[in-house]
Amino acid sequence: MSLKGIDGKVAIVTGGASGIGEGTARRLSGEGAKVVVVDWNGEGASAVADSLPGPALAIRADVSLESDVERYMGAAVERFGRVDLVHLNAGISGTFAPFPDVTVEQFEQVMAVNLRSVFVGLRDALRRFAEQGGGGAVVTTSSLLGLGGSEIAIPYIAAKHGVVGLTRAAALHGARIGVRVNSIAPGGFETGLTQDIKDHLGNDEDAFRDVVASVPMARFGSPEEAGALVAFLLSEEASYLTGAVITIDGGLSGRAIR
Repeated sequence: MSLKGIDGKVAIVTGGASGIGEGTARRLSGEGAKVVVVDWNGEGASAVADSLPGPALAIRADVSLESDVERYMGAAVERFGRVDLVHLNAGISGTFAPFPDVTVEQFEQVMAVNLRSVFVGLRDALRRFAEQGGGGAVVTTSSLLGLGGSEIAIPYIAAKHGVVGLTRAAALHGARIGVRVNSIAPGGFETGLTQDIKDHLGNDEDAFRDVVASVPMARFGSPEEAGALVAFLLSEEASYLTGAVITIDGGLSGRAIR
């Protein structure tokens, strides 16, 4: 059965050239949406857009820049007439250095890509939805690390906590004009970030297997599984759900302390 409220809608997916963003783009297109694939990797975005079953557009953009956010939003309207659904997903892992060794430059780079891009994207989406007379839905990508702490990935943790706050603030504003805003908090997934984790572990396969084994379901998730959750949250099936942060982590967040 198809998800209600996606067929024919115009959807923007940032970070759509790979990973969870690609999984979302493919699911939304399969549900009948017209998809705008946004990514810093222009060739990757074009490859995904060209392979989708429905109408699609690829945009190369630096999502941390106001001008580029305005440009990809405007391109969606120019090509398809409006914007209905938005997945603000683009992000980078950044440094895994211990807290005392993180530089201001490393911190600011991650905050720009992972947090400022979400602020500007949410702000512009809310403006466009209001101009269109209300309605619409947004999903942000936070992280399991946006709900807790760790001794590594300090800038990433800070940015993803910020994404949760922005999501809840935007949801309160959006409720006035019929716009829903939710967030997903993924645990381990088979994406480009997986290689970043392996690099941090010195490409020690035994150490990486221990990381995977710590997940109750004993595996990492797939981009398709995350894309399915995002599509549900963007659909009318989730019509009474806003301001929520949904974990998708194979049970990791439910593990008892031991």
